[in-house]
Amino acid sequence: MTDYGIHCSHEQIGPADLLTAVIAAERAGFDAAMCSDHFSPWSERQGQSAFAWSWLGAALQATNLSFGVVNAPGQRYHPAIIAQAISTLATMYPGRFWAALGTGEYSNEHITGEPWPRKDVRSARLLASVDVIRGLLEGKEVSREGLVAVDRAKLWTRPQVQPALIGAAVSVETAKWCATWADGLVTVNAPEQRLREMIAAYRDNGGRGPVCLQVHLSWAGTQEEAEAIAYDQWRTNVFPPPICWDLEMAEHFDVVGESVTLEQVKKVVNVSADLDQHIEWLRGYADLGFDRIYLHHVGQDLTAFIETFGAKVLPSLRS
Repeated sequence: MTDYGIHCSHEQIGPADLLTAVIAAERAGFDAAMCSDHFSPWSERQGQSAFAWSWLGAALQATNLSFGVVNAPGQRYHPAIIAQAISTLATMYPGRFWAALGTGEYSNEHITGEPWPRKDVRSARLLASVDVIRGLLEGKEVSREGLVAVDRAKLWTRPQVQPALIGAAVSVETAKWCATWADGLVTVNAPEQRLREMIAAYRDNGGRGPVCLQVHLSWAGTQEEAEAIAYDQWRTNVFPPPICWDLEMAEHFDVVGESVTLEQVKKVVNVSADLDQHIEWLRGYADLGFDRIYLHHVGQDLTAFIETFGAKVLPSLRS
């Protein structure tokens, strides 16, 4: 059976309010949670970007949910530090924490002052980082040279239950590549055929573990409200790679988003005031074979969404 979780967007909601929301989500019947890990939002209107790892400790303590985080080791984060962070949470909350690892976005990574590498170099750097993280979690002393430099690192606190290192992908090619190293796959909603191809590319090439989907959606009491929320908060998030990878600042996203239409937003966000329509969309994703589906309401107030989907949508999906 598919698990239905909530996605917690640090770029849109401050950490205290986000903690309140995820506690409410557990009480409303959500099975799990995941969160982003950004230094910068995609728009000045979104206006937040708290440190995910501090928040995760609080959220894991405040709930009994499993949690995941989408992280980009290699530039902003040294992989040995990420291994230590993963190990600490996995030790404190056995079996409840996983990390999805990706190649990152320049809007978060430029703060180091280092050049932004080509995509192929970033992919190689991610593989090198995964190798470091796995080695440290296994108890090895790790030294490396090259794209990732490590000098005699060793984790002194390690979990008894190894946390999953999941691959983050938005293309069929990346999903196939993740099958070579990841313990699962996470992606975002896209046309049905592309999602089928991504799952097949991962599974057919030996991909193990769960396949997970983050679904961007906008719901409100009226269609006009749902559309207004989606357009206000997510019109800077419609751009495919490499644009979304390579822009530097929140204000740059706002500039390129000025001419985006509502119809473009609806291609990447499921927008509807009709709960039956959301149920139909979510059932369709489950039928594709996703093991976990994380619902991301793109609005900044999650209260009505959590209460309504907990009372009316989740029970229908599970019946």
